[in-house]
Amino acid sequence: KAQVALFPGQNYFEQNEFSKALQGDSIGYIGFLAIADEYSGTDAGNLAKAYAGICYKQLGEYDKALEQLNAFKGNDLIVSPALLGAVGNCYAELGQLDKAVNYLLKGADASDTNTLSPILLLQAGLIYEQQGKYAEAEKVYTTIKDKYFSSYQAMSIDQYIERAKLQKK
Repeated sequence: KAQVALFPGQNYFEQNEFSKALQGDSIGYIGFLAIADEYSGTDAGNLAKAYAGICYKQLGEYDKALEQLNAFKGNDLIVSPALLGAVGNCYAELGQLDKAVNYLLKGADASDTNTLSPILLLQAGLIYEQQGKYAEAEKVYTTIKDKYFSSYQAMSIDQYIERAKLQKK
């Protein structure tokens, strides 16, 4: 029953209609927030929290996004690492850069795949550069080059490594 309740929201989510996905519509869909509440303790209720967090993030409501994302409980190899990255991105938007990097690195480590890890590492490196932490930036960029060499991000990572090296001096 909870899975069925999620379906319309997933469609709204895929169509970038984040407010409707979150709050519901006037034709019977109750929204991710209500699903998370009504079906708390179920896998679908837990997933609704994740969706709600991403919706809030897309709507620029980062504190509410963090509340929902941090309420999600999971330890799978796909959704959980991606949500750690989303938490990191929310903290970055809120100017809490140390927390942002911490979550991005946790997500990259938890994922350990050629698809998600290099994206999160690149984001962490860019934040490190923004903070003037060029040695740390170089380190995460080098991880992309060495460990995720077949990723899309690795194709252009040398320019990031060189920039961090030059700034470090």
